[in-house]
Amino acid sequence: MDTKVTEQEYQQMTQKASPNSKVFRNCVVAFLVGGAICTLGQFLTTLFLMLDLPEKPAKAFVSISLVALSAILTGLNVYDRLAKHAGAGTLVPITGFANAIVSPAMEFKSEGFIMGLGAKMFTIAGPVLVYGTCASVIYGLIIFVLNLY
Repeated sequence: MDTKVTEQEYQQMTQKASPNSKVFRNCVVAFLVGGAICTLGQFLTTLFLMLDLPEKPAKAFVSISLVALSAILTGLNVYDRLAKHAGAGTLVPITGFANAIVSPAMEFKSEGFIMGLGAKMFTIAGPVLVYGTCASVIYGLIIFVLNLY
C-alpha cells in the first residue's frame, strides 16, 4: 500500500490541523500589556523623582523594581498566566528577562537549591548574559583601539 502524500496535500492537512491564529487580537493585547508595563515603569520613574532621587539612580531603581516585581510574580505563577494571554507584551520589556531567569529555576526547585534552583536559573538567560558581556568587551576594545572615545 502506497501512502505517499504530496506537498500540496500535506499543506492542506497542516492547515486543517493547525488552530487559527488571532493575529490582530494578539497584537492588540501584546501592545496593551507591554504598554501597561511601560506605563508602570514611567509611573515609578515619576514617583522616584518626586521623592527627590537624582535621575540616574531613579531610573536604576525603576529597572530594579520591575525586575523584582516580575520575579516575584513569576514565583507566584501570576506572570506566566499573564504571558499566556499577553504573549510578546510580557516578553519584550525588562520584565521578560527576569521571567526568563526565574521560570527555569522554579521548574527545578524540587531538585534542591543547588542542583535545581541554582543550576537551572541561567539555562535560558545564561547565553544572553555571556554573549552580551563578550560583545560589550569586543565593542570596548574596538573603541579603545580606534581611539573613538
